[in-house]
Amino acid sequence: MVNLDPKPYGSAAHAMLKVLSEHGVDRVYLVPGESYLGLLDALSDFPQIDVVNCRHEAGAGFMACADGRLRQIPGVLMVSRGPGASHAAIAIHAAEQDAIPLIMIVGQIPKADLRKRAFQEIDYKAMFGDIAKWVEEPTDPGQLAAACWKAIRVACSGRPGPVVLVVPEDIQQAQVEQPDWKLQPSAATVLGDHDAQRLANELRHAKRPLILAGGYLDRPGGREVLIEFAERYQCPVVLAFRQQDLFPHKHPLFAGDLGLANPQAQIACFEQADLIVALGTLLDDITTQGYRFPRWPQPRQTLVHIYPDPQVVGQHFAAQWPIVADPIQIMSQLIACVPGVIQCDARRAWQRDLCLHRKQWAAWPPPLDYPDGLSFVEVVRALEQRARPDWLICLDAGTFAAPVYRHWRFSPPQRLLAPLVGAMGYGTPAALVAQMRMPERTVVCLLGDGCFQMSGQEMVLAAERQLPVLFIVANNASYASIRIHQDRHYPGRHRGTTLANPDFVGLMHAYGVDAEAVGSLREFEASLDRVLARWQHAPSERCPFGIEVKTSLIASLPAPSH
Repeated sequence: MVNLDPKPYGSAAHAMLKVLSEHGVDRVYLVPGESYLGLLDALSDFPQIDVVNCRHEAGAGFMACADGRLRQIPGVLMVSRGPGASHAAIAIHAAEQDAIPLIMIVGQIPKADLRKRAFQEIDYKAMFGDIAKWVEEPTDPGQLAAACWKAIRVACSGRPGPVVLVVPEDIQQAQVEQPDWKLQPSAATVLGDHDAQRLANELRHAKRPLILAGGYLDRPGGREVLIEFAERYQCPVVLAFRQQDLFPHKHPLFAGDLGLANPQAQIACFEQADLIVALGTLLDDITTQGYRFPRWPQPRQTLVHIYPDPQVVGQHFAAQWPIVADPIQIMSQLIACVPGVIQCDARRAWQRDLCLHRKQWAAWPPPLDYPDGLSFVEVVRALEQRARPDWLICLDAGTFAAPVYRHWRFSPPQRLLAPLVGAMGYGTPAALVAQMRMPERTVVCLLGDGCFQMSGQEMVLAAERQLPVLFIVANNASYASIRIHQDRHYPGRHRGTTLANPDFVGLMHAYGVDAEAVGSLREFEASLDRVLARWQHAPSERCPFGIEVKTSLIASLPAPSH
C-alpha cells in the first residue's frame, strides 16, 4: 500500500543536524563564520545540541578530538572556509594519528564559484585527502543529509578517524525532505569454534605469552574484559604508547608500557616472549620501538593481531593469527574456551622478571634540589600521592608529562587523556571537555608554558561554565623537549627554544580563573591541599583553579658528558 502522507520538509541544514542528533551528537565545537550561517541558524532549532563557542579553531578541534575519544561517537567541529579550516587542520591530523572518530564541517563558497579560486576557496579533497578517512563536498541540497549519515559510519568503522564534510553556503537553507534514518551496529565477527579452541590451546601452552593492549580497548567493557582475559590465561600485559590507564598498574600481571624511552634491558625481556597477543593496537612505530619489537616484518614470536580493520591487521607485521574483529569480542570468546584460571609454573619466573624490570623503570627518583626551580617530577609525585579513584589526568605535550607516563601508578577507574600525536595545545581544550562530559570526576590538567600559550585562551570556558578543572602550568621558560634534543645533538647551542613568558597567573585571572604561583614543593603541596579540601568539603562550590609552578630546566636536560 502506498503511503500518501505528506513528507516533512525543512532546510538541508536541518536535515544534516537531524542526522547528527539522532546518532548521539549532542554538542558541537565551533568558531563562527559567514560561510556556514545557514547551519548556525538551524542550530537554533536544535536545543538538544549544545554549542560551545571557541576562541580558536585549533582549540575547537582539540575539544572535538577529546569528545570523540571519550564517547566513541564522532566529535563534531564547525569552521569557516579557508583560514578557519586551515587553523583546524591540527584536529584532522590528531584524529588520524590517535584513531578518533571526528567530523569537521566546513562552510564553503557558493557552488557556482567552486574551483575558480574564489575568496578563501580551498580544494579540501586535495588538502585533507591524505589524513582524513573521507572528504565529501555535496553540491545538491538533497545530498547533504546522506553525506552526513555516511560520515558518521566512516568515522566510526574499522580504525576510527576523521571525516571532512564541506558544505557550500548556498545549499544550506534549500528545502529538502527530512530524513528518518538510523545506522545499525555491525554484527560481531568472531572466530569459528574450531579456530577459537586452537588459539586458546596456543595461549594455554605458551611458556612466555605477552598481551600488548592498545587504544581500541578504550571503550565500554574493554578494560574489564582485558583484566578477565589476562587473569584467565595468566598472561602479562604491556600497554601500547600512551595507553597507561587501560590496565591497573598494581596488578601482578602488569608488565609496563612501550613508549619513547624504554630501557634496553626491559625490551630484551619483552623479546623473550614466545607468543604476543596484540589487542586493539595499531602496532605503530613508537609502540614497536621503531619496528624492532616485534621484529619487522616477520616476528620471531607467534603473533596474534586483533583489530577490526583489514588495513591495520598485517600492515607492518606478518601475523600467524591475523584477526579482523573487535578484540573485546574475541577476548570474551577466548575466555569462554577455558573453564578456569590456567596454571603454568613455567611462566612464573618470566612474570617475575617482567615485574622487576617494570618496577625498576617506574621507581620514583630521589629528590634533588636545583638552582633554577622545582623538578616537575616532584609535582607529579605529590599529585599521585593524593590521587583519588575518580581522577582524570589530562596532559598536554612536552617533557613535563614524562613523569606521568613513567611513574604514575594508574588504577582504574582513573583515566588518562593525552595526545598520541604529540600535539602541543591539546591539554586545556581536552580538560574542558572531560569536565563537561564527566562532571562527577576531578580533572587535573598538566601544561607546559609553551602549551598554555597555544590554547590557554580556551580556559575562559572554564570560567563561563564554572568547570572545576585544576590547571597546573610548568614554567621553565623553554620549549624544553626540543632543548633536550639540542643538548643531545648540538650541546650548548639553544637557538629558538628560550621563551619570554607572560604573567600566567595574571592571564588566568583575566580569563576568570583563580590562580596562584608557587616556587617550592612545600608551597605547591599547600596550594594543592587547599584546593582539594575546598572541592571535597563544598562540592557545589567547586570552581576552576590554576597553579603556576616555577620548574627547573636543568632537571629536564641530559647530564653533561665528561
